[in-house]
Order: sequence, then structure tokens, then C-alpha cells
Amino acid sequence: RCGDLLGFRETGTLAAIGETHVWVWKKPRVALLSTGDELIAPGEPMQLGRVYDSNSMVVAHAAEELGCQVQFMGIVRDDEKELEEMVRQGLDADMLLLSGGTSKGEGDQNYRVFARFGNPGILVHGVSLKPGKPLCLAVLEGTPAAILPGFPTSAIFTFTKFIAPVLREMAGLPPEKNTRISARVPLRIQSDKGRTEFNLVHLTQGPQGPAAYSTGKGSGSVTGFSRADGFIEITKETEMVESGEEVEIQLLGDAVQLPDLMIIGSHCVGMDYLIGEMRRLGYQCRFIPVGSMGGVMAARRGECDLAGTHLMDEESGVYNKHLLTPGLTLVKGYRRSQGFLFRREPRFEGFADSFQSRFQEMLSDPQLRMINRNRGSGTRVLLDGLLGSNKPQGFLYEAKSHQAVAAAVAQERADWGVAIRSVAEDEGLGFIPLQDEEYDFIIPESRLEKPAIQALIQLLDQKKVLEQLKQMGLIREPVKVPA
Repeated sequence: RCGDLLGFRETGTLAAIGETHVWVWKKPRVALLSTGDELIAPGEPMQLGRVYDSNSMVVAHAAEELGCQVQFMGIVRDDEKELEEMVRQGLDADMLLLSGGTSKGEGDQNYRVFARFGNPGILVHGVSLKPGKPLCLAVLEGTPAAILPGFPTSAIFTFTKFIAPVLREMAGLPPEKNTRISARVPLRIQSDKGRTEFNLVHLTQGPQGPAAYSTGKGSGSVTGFSRADGFIEITKETEMVESGEEVEIQLLGDAVQLPDLMIIGSHCVGMDYLIGEMRRLGYQCRFIPVGSMGGVMAARRGECDLAGTHLMDEESGVYNKHLLTPGLTLVKGYRRSQGFLFRREPRFEGFADSFQSRFQEMLSDPQLRMINRNRGSGTRVLLDGLLGSNKPQGFLYEAKSHQAVAAAVAQERADWGVAIRSVAEDEGLGFIPLQDEEYDFIIPESRLEKPAIQALIQLLDQKKVLEQLKQMGLIREPVKVPA
């Protein structure tokens, strides 16, 4: 029938009735260009001030999934003459897509090149949408064309919302069916009033139904989209979605695939390793980094199987046990060392010998930029104690993981931060120990007998696992502490 997709079953049926030719929709040809002096192709060595071109891969594969033939024309530098020539070549396709260079600022030249074409030319430049505001839509000499934003999440959302429906129509596909479910928001989500916002979320199952945790990722994060279950469409009149509020989630797939082990809490590279080992055993795991206290609250609400935490009781000096409430139990994890991370540069020479005095001097230096940790994390508690009332450069720049802190310092997006020793060593950074701490697991008693939980507890005391954790600077004493 008209509109059916031809797979092996359909072609087999046609062969069985003697048909060798049928009328089909032509695959749309999509020309794809990436633009920007800052881009380098995946596989090339990273350079300071450059970023890998991930958008072309995402957009090309998304278009191919819609039945299109994609011609990637490469990365074009910010030169208007060269851009115009490549755009003219791309107009031979059924649709031309560019990524990057849509903001109305100096150096963003794509839209100025589009403006030189007619029939009718640019239709839209800028939409009231977050992420995706600088989208540019046009018809150039009869060919549909668009400039997608340079930030990955913005590019993905605008492709999905504005480009994919057109390509589906061109390919003869029916409109996409969007699956929506209702969920409760455990943590408040802030939004910019004045434009519609798509906020990516992770979904977990609680006693009162699905709960939606914002990924907290900006428009520059491609990982946020790849790991999300869906998104909330926050209207332009809304400034805040309150905790406990019921919202509608548009799923990014046909259904929510709940994992065997849902982990919410503080990030640790040891947890990343354990999740990998659990997957080897056949268990699917998901980790949502919301900080130690966020994980504890999720465990109390019954929204996770396990919460990773490293918070010390100031009165007793004991880690994590004070967080237990009726219905929760504590499984001991491992000890780790948190410390001050920095690049090995002359200005930090001898820093360890006089850390306290040098650190206080550094806080008032406007040339030095820190990277903070997300509120609610144990590392943020440690940082707040170090900083006191000081808010140095970069204070508002928050990372959700230890690797993110180390990467920011190594890539010179920040000059210093606080994280665990192993990530500093991985990035070749200097490390000054500040505090040894205990990273443990808080588990709802109702989940304790789940096969995945039991598998994790047994995994913790395997010799191979203990040795690997030790190599990562994580020391475990195999003891279970009852609630």
C-alpha cells in the first residue's frame, strides 16, 4: 500500500506475486556543511581553542534514519567567499543544511551568505526557543535550506522540530508519532521567561509513578541528549517548574526503558567502573548525577535503587551513617582522596609547600579562574568550606563530575578545581590532598534483595575489583554496616 516501508518481508511478498518493480518515493538528497574556524574533524589531534565537529555526524545520521541520502561536504572555514561557493554547490541537493554561524554577531557569516540568495531567500532568522534560538530557515533558488545552531543540543532540537518533519514529507513517511507520559519533577527546574524551553530529563520510577530529573545540560552538551529519556516543553510564560509539580514528558523513543539498577547521587570514577562491571554481568545500569544529598533524598522517596554519597557528620566525623532514616540501609564503599587540582605551570610552583597562604592569595587574583561543583554534592560542601565567603572568578561555573573538573583544568577553561586524585593523574595535573573521605552506598531496604543490588554487593568484594579500585586510588575494606 502507499506509505508502507519496504523491508525484506515486503519485498519477499512482491516477489511471491511476481512483481519486480514498484513505484517508490525517491530518497531525498541532503547536502551537509559544517562551518567554523574552531572545528576539527573527529579523529584529528585536539588543539587548544578547537572543538570536534559532532554536529555533522548527528545530523547526517538523523537524516539517514529518515531515508535520506546525505552528502557531507566537509568543514568550511569562516570565509564568506568560500562559504558562498560551497552553498551554491549544495543547492543541487533537495535540501541544504549548515551547522553553526547563525548568531547575529561578528564572525557568524553563514546568514549573510544566505541573504545573497533569493527565491525567496531567508524566511526566518531566530526563533523563540531554548535551545535553538539562532535557527535560520530559507529557500535559496528553490532549494529548502537551513542553518542549524552550532551548539550540539540546539542543533539536535531544531533539526527534530523544524527539519525532520519536512524530510519525512519529502521521503513519503507519515508524521512522527510522539509518545508522551506524565511525570513528577522531584527537583525545581528554572527557565528563562520569554521563550519556550525544551529541558532534557532522565526518568525513574518512584512509588507515586514516574519522576523526571533534569539533566542540567546546556545547549553545548551532546551527551545530555544521548542519555536523556525525553524532555519537558516549558512554555515561554513559565519561569520555574516547582518540585513536586506534574509535567508532560515527550519521550525520545517509543517507551521508557527502565534499567536493572537505578543509581542517583554523587559522581565517582569508581562508580563508573562498577557500572561497567555490572554490564559485563548482564545488568543494565543508569546513573543520574545530582550530588550526595540529591541521591539521599531520591532514596528516601524510593526513586532509586542506590544512592552514592560522601557526606560527613560534622559532630561525629563519621561519613554517611547520619543520613540514614527508617527504611534505608548503608553499604560501605571505599575511601578516596579529594584534593586541589592545577596545571603544572610556574605560577603554581611550590604551591604545596605553603598551600594555605598561597590559596588565600589566589582567591583574590582575577587572572585565576576556578571551576565549581554542583550544589548538593559532597565536593561542593568541601569547596564551600575552603572558600568561605569568597566567590572567585568561575564560582558560578559548575561541573557535575570529577572528570569534568579535571578536563576543564587540563583544557585551560579553568585554572583550578577540587576533585579526586585519580582524575588528576589521568589528565597529568598537579594534585594537593585536602581530605580523605568515604564514598558509600545508601539503599532502600525494599530494594536490597533485587538481583542487581545483590550482584553489586558481591562484586565489591571480588579480588579483581578490589585491585582495580586500588589502582584508581580507591581503598575498600569489605565490610557491610547495618542500618
